[in-house]
Amino acid sequence: MAVNRVLIFIALFFTVTSVMATPKIQQWETANGANVLYVHAPELPMVDIRVVFDAGSARDGDLPGLAMLTNSMLTEGAGQWDADQIAERIESVGANLSVNSLRDMGMISLRTLTESKALEKSVETMAVVLAEPVFRQEALDRNLQAMKISLRSDLQSPSTIANKAFFRAMYDDHPYAHPSSGTEESLERFTRKLLRDFHEQYYVAANAVIAIVGAVDRQHAEKLAAQVVDRLPRGEHAAPLPEVDLQKSLLRKQINFPSQQAHLLIGMPVLSRGDPDYFPLYVGNHVLGGSGLVSMISQEIREKRGLAYSAYSYFSPMRGQGPFIIGLQTKNSQVEEAEKVVLETLADYINNGPSAEELEKSRQNITGGFPLRVASNSKIVEYLAMIGFYKLPLDYLETFVSRVNAVTVEDIKDAFKRRVQTDRLSTVVVGQVAEK
Repeated sequence: MAVNRVLIFIALFFTVTSVMATPKIQQWETANGANVLYVHAPELPMVDIRVVFDAGSARDGDLPGLAMLTNSMLTEGAGQWDADQIAERIESVGANLSVNSLRDMGMISLRTLTESKALEKSVETMAVVLAEPVFRQEALDRNLQAMKISLRSDLQSPSTIANKAFFRAMYDDHPYAHPSSGTEESLERFTRKLLRDFHEQYYVAANAVIAIVGAVDRQHAEKLAAQVVDRLPRGEHAAPLPEVDLQKSLLRKQINFPSQQAHLLIGMPVLSRGDPDYFPLYVGNHVLGGSGLVSMISQEIREKRGLAYSAYSYFSPMRGQGPFIIGLQTKNSQVEEAEKVVLETLADYINNGPSAEELEKSRQNITGGFPLRVASNSKIVEYLAMIGFYKLPLDYLETFVSRVNAVTVEDIKDAFKRRVQTDRLSTVVVGQVAEK
């Protein structure tokens, strides 16, 4: 037991479970239809398993928060075990089991030693938690109360208010628009049956991707994958999401909030995973606002004018068109100036792109940091889950550096001109700012 905990400590805090910089990914399908991606990483006697379902908040329908609540309830009781017994089973073998829910996906992750007793017990627990959640009323009431408290807390957070309003402004009536954490109205409607029905529809093998990284060979990995999902019915993959409206006109929303600083978000839906413009936009944004204090936006906002401590931009690709986002916080009295500078900087960059020198520095920065992105099992398993979920090429990691290096100034200018349209940006300001 003590040895197990020491190994977990070493793995978690020193993350030395690295494999080669471009791990070789193997892929297969379980008998009941789950897609499996696997990387052999023998350096430490551990294995990471992540199961991802197309069961994120985009599947909430008219009940925001349903996906998140269902996912969080998986470990609150399953089979014959309550939450404490599930936790005890995992902790007794030095493993870690966690759940998480995003807009696109719901997931469950396991990290365990490969010692036979630890592996068997933790994987069995994971399998039962996935397939046999009981959604006890007592646990449901407790989780609902926690979600309601969180919603009340959100009302005191200008950044959260801004983020929710921003997604509503960008996505209107699309499933990405509503808050993943639910609303006061939706939380009052949840029942055990609704959670069971959601689980029955979306937590099925055909809707799952299993990512495995660790010190198990291919044959053992196949057995683990089967064991994790063999209690699940095959089911069907979730239906395609509605198309994102990319023709929305420019929209600006201002929300009064008693804060010293105003929160400013500007952006629009642009990019889905696997989009052919991904690398030009990703590399180009590194120059624009993705490289910290040396990015163009930061230089114009912070260094030249002192309008904000930090200013940034990024693309967040999803199954549908995820957003391009520019964000900063500034004094209430400086919002108008900061917004003007951001929009002028963006327009100039769309028209002119980066210089050859700026592009080369960004390429070097991105590719130089890439080995750290695949330096541990936990990081690789994240990539495998993403590659499998979004159906990216299996050589995605192998070709990442070469695809970054292949991006040219003209590629960036072309992609930004076509995809980032300043007359269709949504802007949200939260703070004590005079109405325009």
